[in-house]
Amino acid sequence: MEQLFESVIEIVRRTSAEIPDDVQRGVLQALENEKKDTIAENAMKIIERNIALAKEKSQPICQDTGSVLFYVDCPVGFDQMAFEETARKAVTEATKRGYLRQNSVDSLTGKNDGTNVGPGAPAFHFHQHREAHVAVRLMLKGGGCENVGAQYSLPNTPLKANRDLDGCRKVILDAVQQAQGKGCGPGILGICIGGDRATGYERSKTQFLRMLDDRNDHAELDALEQDILTTANKLGIGPMGFGGNTTLLGVKICAANRVPASYFVSISYMCWAFRRHGAALGAQGEIDNWLY
Repeated sequence: MEQLFESVIEIVRRTSAEIPDDVQRGVLQALENEKKDTIAENAMKIIERNIALAKEKSQPICQDTGSVLFYVDCPVGFDQMAFEETARKAVTEATKRGYLRQNSVDSLTGKNDGTNVGPGAPAFHFHQHREAHVAVRLMLKGGGCENVGAQYSLPNTPLKANRDLDGCRKVILDAVQQAQGKGCGPGILGICIGGDRATGYERSKTQFLRMLDDRNDHAELDALEQDILTTANKLGIGPMGFGGNTTLLGVKICAANRVPASYFVSISYMCWAFRRHGAALGAQGEIDNWLY
């Protein structure tokens, strides 16, 4: 467990301080796409410099280190309870070392014990696979971008959105329009069409585990992703809401079965500080290789 403890601390440190390469490429492309000598270009330059300094100094990219979300793929027989216990200790230690802000409070009292550990914090999602290794992915999701997530129930009369992909498109673009700069754009959307209210939001966040520059295997969803990305970037919202050509860096969509009475579209929003990393662990809990 000692090796696992140190591995989780390193995963937390890297996730907090280093943007993944695929996101870095997206940020640099966004900077190139903005008109020279505009507020939008200046905002992207500040974002780029922020990313570089955080990595150089091994300090959090954003002061809001967000909700701590673990996604663990593990073989049959893996001791999930032991992993949770070790990860909680590692999160507490990572907080002491300054990799995470003291960021988790009691919802009833507002008390902050400074550990980032409590009911539901950190959050764990375990999934069994038929591989021998354990893969640990970590997402740090800030409160500002979480606040502008949205869930729609179709049909939506005010938006003239019916129960079809065009209706989904309308509500997704409405969510982008409503978010403006409050989600610290340029943002990334993770979307689930279908499911119930809880599983829709849960599945929408798993879309952030995809590579930013990948393409959807489902042809209709791929077309919808590309359409929303192109259309959103013509809305003029831009980086941090200052106007410009880059409102979104990416759009990721999945679908889940639903009951006939319900048609939910769940939209999670990730800020430009897209903190997601992961590692495959060896038999002793050591880091074998990085996943992003």
